[in-house]
Amino acid sequence: MDFIIDAINEWIKTMLVDGIMGNLTGLFDTINSEVSRIAGQVGTTPSAWNGGVFSLIQNLSDTVIMPIAGMILTFIMCHELIQMIIEKNNMNDFPPSDVFKWIFKTVIAISIVTNTFPIIMAIFDVAQSVVSSAGGVILTDTTIGVDTLDSLETSLTAMDIGPLLGLFIQSFLFGLIMWVLSVCIFVIVYGRMLEIYLMVSLGAIPLATFGNKEWSSMGQNYIKSICALAFQGFLIMVCIGIYAVLIQSIATDGDPIGAIWTCIMYTVLLCFTLFKTGTMSKQIFNAH
Repeated sequence: MDFIIDAINEWIKTMLVDGIMGNLTGLFDTINSEVSRIAGQVGTTPSAWNGGVFSLIQNLSDTVIMPIAGMILTFIMCHELIQMIIEKNNMNDFPPSDVFKWIFKTVIAISIVTNTFPIIMAIFDVAQSVVSSAGGVILTDTTIGVDTLDSLETSLTAMDIGPLLGLFIQSFLFGLIMWVLSVCIFVIVYGRMLEIYLMVSLGAIPLATFGNKEWSSMGQNYIKSICALAFQGFLIMVCIGIYAVLIQSIATDGDPIGAIWTCIMYTVLLCFTLFKTGTMSKQIFNAH
């Protein structure tokens, strides 16, 4: 009778060991691919990230938003002219040079609105240059791997069913947590690009307000927000660099399970800091 119980125990142990090894094998493949993709994504300008989406946004801006910006600019410059006439005692003390100043300001305002996309893309080109330069300095090798899985399998076969069951549950949680973290990183990176496209699509309206002191705060805050989004990529690269240093310092020889938990905690920390980069960048550029 004992040999039957021993056979059942051996079968359960084999099943648990195979389950643990199956859960741990390729555990970090998804997160490795997502993290390595970040460096390429944040260093890409909106026009290069997805040409089809960029063309759609540019067409919407030119055909839908630009006429609205033109009406706003017309209202602002007419209001500016009226205010200038009233302030000069209904043109009794009105020097002709003020007219030329108004015309010059209007020409500049029109040039800014009609060149909305080149202005915004110039900001992202500068940010891309900064991110590319940072990529040459920052360590970007973020590959996570536990090299002792073969020896781990040998040690697992010598364990009892109770500890094996606990490790099986842990290994299952490992896979679930890493999947959630991969989704979070995907949302952060692609969500930033979608936010950029949404901001760019309405760019002509806030830029139309630069011609008036009372309204120019809208345009100034818009430029600050665009700079914050553009240079958020640099902060993301810094996060990746710190993460890479932390990951490379993990020792996997002694305790593979402990090393896996440490990797997961560092990845959770990475996701948290990536979520914070948007807020930090806006605080740095005083955008709100």
